[in-house]
Amino acid sequence: MRTAFVGKGGSGKTTLSALFAQHLARSHAPVVAIDADINQHLGTALGLDGNALREIVPLADRTAEIKEYLRGDNPRITSLEAMVKTTPPGRGSRLLRLLGSDPVHARHVRDVDGVRLMTTGAFAEEDLGVACYHSKLGAVELYLNHLVDGAGEYVVVDMTAGADSFASGLFTRFDMTFLVAEPTLKGVSVYRQYKEHAAEFGVPLAVVGNKVAGEDDRLFLKEHIGDDLLVCLGHSDWVRAREQGRATGELEPEHRLALEQLRAAVDSRPKDWDTFQRQAVSFHLRNARAWADRATGQDLSAQVDPAFRHGPAALADAAASH
Repeated sequence: MRTAFVGKGGSGKTTLSALFAQHLARSHAPVVAIDADINQHLGTALGLDGNALREIVPLADRTAEIKEYLRGDNPRITSLEAMVKTTPPGRGSRLLRLLGSDPVHARHVRDVDGVRLMTTGAFAEEDLGVACYHSKLGAVELYLNHLVDGAGEYVVVDMTAGADSFASGLFTRFDMTFLVAEPTLKGVSVYRQYKEHAAEFGVPLAVVGNKVAGEDDRLFLKEHIGDDLLVCLGHSDWVRAREQGRATGELEPEHRLALEQLRAAVDSRPKDWDTFQRQAVSFHLRNARAWADRATGQDLSAQVDPAFRHGPAALADAAASH
């Protein structure tokens, strides 16, 4: 099951992404956490130091190799250059199972106390003025498009801040999206903007109130957000101590309970592979018309395999054919 954490910059979505991934890992569930935020702070929130983070090979550094592997022998993808970030899988493509024995997981995963961390890569100096960060997120989109995950398996993605998450089709790749909102007018405005876009594409959305100092804050969020407000979290002495390098004790019981409510919300979502593939195809065709046909000099609508059905059966077929 795939979960995205989104929200205004500074709302605490990276901290909550880390806490949720660690909560899942404590139950010995398979967990992959992906840092897809331009600031790349998820590893630090999970407890890694700078030296350990530098040892992780970012997905964006090996996009060409990832494409080559996932392309497999799909006859609809005529060349590596013609495979763009939105190219959907088809018959002949290689699919991934979560933490499977494939080069994508082998090269890019770092175990952090049971959480398998993958990073997108920082926005480098050579990118300034010539690229947008979403060009780096292409590898994440390809990974999620080709991944077959199931109940009891989790992908937790720390997304870019604010409505910038909608700059690609990545926001449709999740079973549940948690929007982290502070009890402020700015926090509520980001929620309203996100809800409008999410509703257009049928993206399931729940709100996590964060930095909620008391009942007035909770009532403020409830008034402006209504039934989309799933749970509220307040100040955590344990989190603050960890952020200051003092990892002692355990997360407070009320916060552990809130994390379990998030897990229950994710687990209750049905897995709809038909909708998942339909959205992937829709965004691929949209990108093909907007820029990709022109960039590659090809009609990329031909990459869509109308007979392909995503999901566990497709994974079994792909494994048998390679």
